[in-house]
Amino acid sequence: MIEQIFRLSRGNEKAVERVIFDENVHYLHMVFNQDEGLPEHLSNSNVYMTVIRGKLSIGLDDQEVHEYEAGTLLKIPFQTKMNVKNRHSETLELIVVKAPSPDTLKKE
Repeated sequence: MIEQIFRLSRGNEKAVERVIFDENVHYLHMVFNQDEGLPEHLSNSNVYMTVIRGKLSIGLDDQEVHEYEAGTLLKIPFQTKMNVKNRHSETLELIVVKAPSPDTLKKE
């Protein structure tokens, strides 16, 4: 078998799954219920965030919080302050791709 197979959780429970973490890319699957999210942090690579279901509430650097619905893809630059939350009753599901792998970038 040439391909590798990875399975993502399919429920509504909070999850931050490191699906692929190698020297090329970091591919994560995240599920958040209302009032859940990530701690505020700086992006450690270029981040490509796809909203699969629900509505994402995200504050970037000093901007106001913006909201994005399912079917939206965000491209967030390296070293951007991120505040990722689900402020809504519907479960939020995200796919996050970090490219290049954060291990290859120098931190300033």
